Amino acid sequence: MKIAVAAKEDWSQVCGHAGQTRNWLLFDCLPGAALPAPQRVELSKEQLPHHFRDDGPHPLHGVEIVVAASAGDGYLRHMQKWGAQVLLTGETDPLVALQKILAGEALADTRFDITTTLCKLRDLFSRH
Repeated sequence: MKIAVAAKEDWSQVCGHAGQTRNWLLFDCLPGAALPAPQRVELSKEQLPHHFRDDGPHPLHGVEIVVAASAGDGYLRHMQKWGAQVLLTGETDPLVALQKILAGEALADTRFDITTTLCKLRDLFSRH
């Protein structure tokens, strides 16, 4: 199972605003195996979901679960088209979030993020 976690610039914390996140930690998890080391994926501006036109391959294609602190409705619809489930969390540590997902545990509730409210307004006019 491939899981992508939105990461802040220093790669140490779960990041919000998934549609504008450039840094992603990509985990290729196998049942019963130890947690894998993440692959760091840095998206170009053109690869950000707010800009990507779905006209070619993308580094996050094939991901089954996307983890972020916040995401707008347009992003959620876009990832659903890619076959990915988006999980939003207030958990800040990417490894803790991953461990909870693999153990079937609930993730921490999201925190208030004003950018999510702004995204919801923008998503009313989104192409996704």
